[in-house]
Order: sequence, then C-alpha cells, then structure tokens
Amino acid sequence: MNLIKVLQYVFLGVIQGFTEPIPISSSGHLLIFKNLFNFDMLNDINFEIVVNFGSFIAICFLYRKEIISIIKDFFMFIKTKKDTYKENYKYAWLIVIGTIPAGLFGIILKDKIDAVSDNVKLVGIALLITALALFLIKDFKGKKAKNEITIFDSIIIGLFQVIALFPGISRSGSTIVGGMTRDLKRDSAVNYSFMLYLPISLATMALGVKDLIETPNISSLALPYTLGMIASAIVTYFSAKWFINIMKKGKLGYFSIYCLIVGILVILFL
Repeated sequence: MNLIKVLQYVFLGVIQGFTEPIPISSSGHLLIFKNLFNFDMLNDINFEIVVNFGSFIAICFLYRKEIISIIKDFFMFIKTKKDTYKENYKYAWLIVIGTIPAGLFGIILKDKIDAVSDNVKLVGIALLITALALFLIKDFKGKKAKNEITIFDSIIIGLFQVIALFPGISRSGSTIVGGMTRDLKRDSAVNYSFMLYLPISLATMALGVKDLIETPNISSLALPYTLGMIASAIVTYFSAKWFINIMKKGKLGYFSIYCLIVGILVILFL
C-alpha cells in the first residue's frame, strides 16, 4: 500500500478522533469526507470499528480514575453493603440500563441502518436535526448531579442514544440532549454520555472482531488500520477534554450552528 493511501487512513482516523466526543456525528463526518475526497477504498465497516476502538481507548484513559472507582465500588458494595460504595454501585447499574435500548434496537434495526449507512443526503438531514436539538437545549443548565440520576432518567437518555444509531445523528449530542431534558447538570450530562459510550463501543468492537480477522487483505491493512486507530485515540483524548470545557461554559450553540451549516452544504452539494 502506497504512502498516500496510508495517509488517507490516518486522516480519517483524525476525523473520527475529533468528531467522536463532540455533538456533530463522527459516523456522519466519516461518510462526508469519504464522499468529498472520493475515498472509495476506505468504504468498509472494519476501519470504522478500528478507529472507534481508538476513541474508546482515549475515553477510558481520560476517565480512568472514575471508571476504576465505579468498578471497585460496585463489587465492594456487593461484598460489604456499605453506603460508602452505594453511589457508584447505583451509577454502574444506570450505565447498564442506559445502554440496553441502543443495544436492543441496534440488533433489531441493523439491516435498516446498514441500508442507509452510505446515504450522504440523509446525513445532511440528520445534521439539521442535530442542529435543532442542540439549539433547543443550548441554554439548559439542569439541577441533577450524578447521584440524583434516576432509573427513568437513564431509560430516557438510553432511548435518545437509539436515535444516534443512524448516521448523522450525533451519539454524544443525542445523549447530552436527553440528559439535559431530564434536568441533569451540564457536567453530569456529559460525563454520563461518555459512560454510555464505553459499553456500546466495546460491544461494537467485540462483534466486529470476527469480520476483521476474516478480512481477505488484513495483512496489508494492518499498518494503516493501526495508524488510523492511534491517530483516532490521540485526537479523541484532546477533543474530549476540549469539549468538556466547552460544556462547562454552556457553548453548545456553536455546535448547533456548525451542524446547520454543514447539513445544508451536504444536502446541496454532495
């Protein structure tokens, strides 16, 4: 594989990394750039799974202390029943509950999602929907902290994540919108959004391992896939930190404007 093609994989890894944590749809942007630059040979689901795993690694590293605390407290509460560990025990179950809707609907709607996954016009429309949703909640502040999230809240937010199964609908955007409509504080909404991302991403990677291994030309793709994953991981880490800071300042309106402009351009020109 020549250098130009390898760099194309790295470029899309960067796009994945930058767009995954922020509410503008990583899958939608990958499709947009593939069409914009005619990256036909990159039109495979395996690459998207690999770069998504890069984002997974970055989010795990960013939230490593909280993840370790949640896992440790979960099992410690089971063992001791002490109130000290109860908050994270409950939070762990809220993550599981919030993940279930997307998992179930992902299986049920897989064929329909696959059928529209390469329709760039639909991505444009989806970005307009994302723009509207972000605009409607851009000034929400919320009152609920992490320990005040209810089971019903997690179900509703999980249902919002189902919408993001379709290309162009931002996963982080939909779950944050869901969280804000349930009166979560901005930091609680974005943290819970990232927590919901982890099991979904891990399951996607696990389900795709078989297809990845059976790819006929996997040996020739090993280098560009790896470089794309590394690029995705590095960029995701810094993009996520930047977005968390943006959320604290309540500047979601900027992303609404961006999605509106890009959505219109995609519909008109791609």
